[in-house]
Amino acid sequence: MQTATAERFHGRRHGRRLRPGRQRLLDSLLPRLAVRLPAAGGSLDPAALFARPVGDVWLEIGFGAGEHLAAQALRHPELGFIGCEPYVNGVAALLARLEAGGIGNARIFADDARTLLPHLTGASLGRIYVLFADPWPKARHHGRRFIQPETLDALARLLKDGGELRFASDDIDYVRWTIACALAHPAFVWTWECGRDWHRPPADWLPTRYETKALAAGGRCIYLSFRRRSRLLISPAA
Repeated sequence: MQTATAERFHGRRHGRRLRPGRQRLLDSLLPRLAVRLPAAGGSLDPAALFARPVGDVWLEIGFGAGEHLAAQALRHPELGFIGCEPYVNGVAALLARLEAGGIGNARIFADDARTLLPHLTGASLGRIYVLFADPWPKARHHGRRFIQPETLDALARLLKDGGELRFASDDIDYVRWTIACALAHPAFVWTWECGRDWHRPPADWLPTRYETKALAAGGRCIYLSFRRRSRLLISPAA
């Protein structure tokens, strides 16, 4: 039986037929790296997913072909990474990158992130990425956007105090939408300081394939960073 989250998922789950090597990775490597939901009512400590102790856990929601997640995991072997992606071809692409790079500090939830978020323990993540997600530009589809008041509630619960939510998009309407939602949320503070901040990626930025394609086509990418406020400074509900 489908969950309510599965019923409201509107993206693609399958693309072109996978090459034999990619299918092999789905059959053999994914079971070893997959994040599995706990039993009903159960919780999942992200740090416990990794064989070795990790200094922090970062989550990427909608990792596409996985180039950003794999590069971050390679750059930070001391951290654990979880990627959520329902698109099977993207999952296979990330698996190929992990195998080729000998990367062992990444785990994959091959489904809609909103299915996983309620099960993760609170204040367990140091950083969350939402990079170049589908902007659903038509007004009647805005409810399909990942950034919503209720998903920000979930992300605020999961981020440690001082943790960071990074968002990037080349769709200015989705950027405005995200800023409005985040500024209205008591748990988040926008780290913007001057007018050009949002046109410059963070100093430790690693590009994504979609970003490179958008810039090559003359698009303008916007980069937003929101910090999780201390729980001591806001109401318990936040």
